[in-house]
Amino acid sequence: MELLKQLCEIHAPSGEEYRMKDFLLKYIQKEKKHWKVKPEIYHGDDFQDCIVLAFGKPRTAVFAHIDSIGFTVRYFNQLLPVGSPDAETGTMLVGEDSLGPIECELDFDKDNHAFYKFGRQIERGTTLTYKIDFREDRSFIQTPYLDNRLGVYIALKLAETLQDGVIAFSCWEEHGGGSVPYLAKFIYEKWQVKQALVSDITWVSDGVEHGKGVAISMRDRNLPRRLFVNRIIEIARKRKVDFQLEVEGMGSSDGRELQLSPYPIDWCFVGAPQHGAHTPDEKVHKKDIKSMLELYTWLMKDL
Repeated sequence: MELLKQLCEIHAPSGEEYRMKDFLLKYIQKEKKHWKVKPEIYHGDDFQDCIVLAFGKPRTAVFAHIDSIGFTVRYFNQLLPVGSPDAETGTMLVGEDSLGPIECELDFDKDNHAFYKFGRQIERGTTLTYKIDFREDRSFIQTPYLDNRLGVYIALKLAETLQDGVIAFSCWEEHGGGSVPYLAKFIYEKWQVKQALVSDITWVSDGVEHGKGVAISMRDRNLPRRLFVNRIIEIARKRKVDFQLEVEGMGSSDGRELQLSPYPIDWCFVGAPQHGAHTPDEKVHKKDIKSMLELYTWLMKDL
């Protein structure tokens, strides 16, 4: 899990994904010689901080967002949320401004407005994220930012054996999205790809449990096309992969932007469930990580 730990430690809240992009490009250049198929790599000004990898003759695209939630320093000691962080008073936050590294404490006033406690004023516009405390035992991984560094980890492990497909590393998902429309345009117009999987992390709930397998989401706030979801469920059953069916009325992902795009791209959210979403203590069962990678491997072959 060393790669996952490295991914979690990278400071890349929404809008500031460039550090993750740089890490991924270096990792891909170093590791691609060991992969079954060497991908075409697309990045640069036309992709902002996103990366697209194309393997063989793509039929299906995997989307994994590389940003995280966090905070932006406003004026004085005020903080604004990036996405929807869920942390308690006393949570340690880290970042850096022109005066040096920052490790400060999160605080709230009586109206639940967020502030920081630090020995000096932090420069306005500085972003702060949770201090990483990566914990691993026989059954679980627990750390901030499994959402969505685990989704990115699965995509990178999938790349090792992927023969035909696209992997798209997207931005801004936690704070409203914005990169998926131009990624979808590029992928559809270049390869006519009409199906997509969202490699992201969902919730443990009253119907989705730790250790019971990867969650196949039949719906969240958005509704994927049932015929496509049924194909995914059929493949999971045929290949005997442990999975759970998720049915929710809230929450969203890169799938929302695919559904709203002008392109006929079917999509489905397929991800491990976690406890403590957007907190400093996100927790995922190792069995669910294993089944997530296993199912993605089969889906990219069988869809």
